[in-house]
Amino acid sequence: METSATIAAARPLFGDRLSVNHAIRETHAHGEANAASRMPDAVIFPETTAEIAQLLALCQANRTPVTAFGAGTSLEGHVTPVAGGISLDLSRMNRIIAVNDADLDCRVEAGVSRKQLNAYLRDYGLFFPVDPGADCTIGGMCATRASGTNAVRYGTIREAVLGLRAVLADGTIVDTGGRVRKSATGYDLTRLLIGSEGTLGIITEIQLRLFGIPEAIGAAVCGFASERGAIDAVIEIMQTGIPVARIEFADTGQMAASIAYSKLDLTAQPTLLFEFHGTPNGVAEQATMAETITAAHGGKGFAFATETEARTKLWQARHDSYWAARAAFPGHGAFSTDTIVPISNLAAAIAQARDAVTQSGLHACIVGHVGDGNFHVLILYPNTPDGAARAWALDRTIVGQALDLGGAASGEHGVGIGKREFLLREHGAPALTMMRTIKSALDPLNILNPGKLFLD
Repeated sequence: METSATIAAARPLFGDRLSVNHAIRETHAHGEANAASRMPDAVIFPETTAEIAQLLALCQANRTPVTAFGAGTSLEGHVTPVAGGISLDLSRMNRIIAVNDADLDCRVEAGVSRKQLNAYLRDYGLFFPVDPGADCTIGGMCATRASGTNAVRYGTIREAVLGLRAVLADGTIVDTGGRVRKSATGYDLTRLLIGSEGTLGIITEIQLRLFGIPEAIGAAVCGFASERGAIDAVIEIMQTGIPVARIEFADTGQMAASIAYSKLDLTAQPTLLFEFHGTPNGVAEQATMAETITAAHGGKGFAFATETEARTKLWQARHDSYWAARAAFPGHGAFSTDTIVPISNLAAAIAQARDAVTQSGLHACIVGHVGDGNFHVLILYPNTPDGAARAWALDRTIVGQALDLGGAASGEHGVGIGKREFLLREHGAPALTMMRTIKSALDPLNILNPGKLFLD
């Protein structure tokens, strides 16, 4: 690798937007994962797709690794430049290029954050529904195939993207998809790039589907005597076809932590959180149907509210669940599993995960976007010589259980570094060989985010 040659050639192109400052490099050495850090040799802040194309051509010529960086919120080590080289920070590419309100779509640069986009769209009466919790960038969400609390009704980022612009390893700029809702021509290159985690190209622009802001929104919370009752209620609600926008689960430990952290007037018990979208009458009908089902499974105190302040506080508490759990266990490290199973196997998956936590002797809180079978076990481990190793062993057990139930190692966080070992088991050798073939064809020198997705 001739990273120094790349830096020297790139400096006239980027000026003070190329930094070798230690502090800036250190902030680009990791995301929010607990994987090991590695500082890049330089950080570059491009402002256009053309600049990225020039840079990647230089990097390929000099065999310099390039790792894209958005908001740094990834949880599986995606943005860690494990081979050094260039960290490509797209945060300055944050223009909202166009909003086509008549067609319910927009075009944005990769550095636009989801909160920035929704603030801009409010005056159009539109919103972008994919909601991972963190204020991540749209480009990062595409790269990791992000999801979130609204996925049960609106789908994941995969369903939200109509087309992309990306730069390949040799500097070629490619446009995929378009603005139409469907097309029967050619390979689906858009979906190929979504979830590729920066290993096939650098996503620079995204064409997104939008939705009208609902006329009415209602939220509800309901406690249960048992986890099994809560999960069985979820399964029946989904099988009944109630168009719930969000349905989230929190176990007793998570509720205790969130009550203390977010000052909630609730009881620490297995709990479901709901959100309903539609007309006022439709929202009320959805809530009534959900309440009936929860009551049949032991749900008590179904509390429904349409006031914005109450809803906002409830969902902010859900998004703050990670920090609430950390606050409840000071001096502990933490990381989250991200398994997903067919919804009919959800109760079994959570019960098995609970047993694994008990056998490990570690603390853990369980939350989940259970409307689509996705749940997270937040493992809290002591800062002792063997603490992290015990946590990783628990994570492997929980992932293995999910795979045995027909699930996947990750529902929304992606592979990165942390889930590479499970790809072969989940997808099989022929599919993994096909993935490697695609990677080799598009990035023969392996300069794009090396060390991710695949075990060497």
